Amino acid sequence: MIFLEAFGSVLIGFAMALGAVRRLPDRFPSRPLTLGTGPVASLFGALLTHAVLGPGHAIATLIAGAALGVALLSLLLRPASRVRRSVTA
Repeated sequence: MIFLEAFGSVLIGFAMALGAVRRLPDRFPSRPLTLGTGPVASLFGALLTHAVLGPGHAIATLIAGAALGVALLSLLLRPASRVRRSVTA
């Protein structure tokens, strides 16, 4: 069962990272970094949650893994670039 939780969390993390890169391509520093961070962070979150809750909590494990994946992906997010306008008098 732990294998299915781990595999599911990796898939969820990759889907979140892919969606983030497609939705906001100019706000992430590197596409490979983003696509690698999502699954790894989600897997770490799922394994940590499984260690804390124990077996039998698959849905909670996947949700917590996704939450950690989102949190770490948000750390990669750069601020939106602002258009500078020069004021001529």
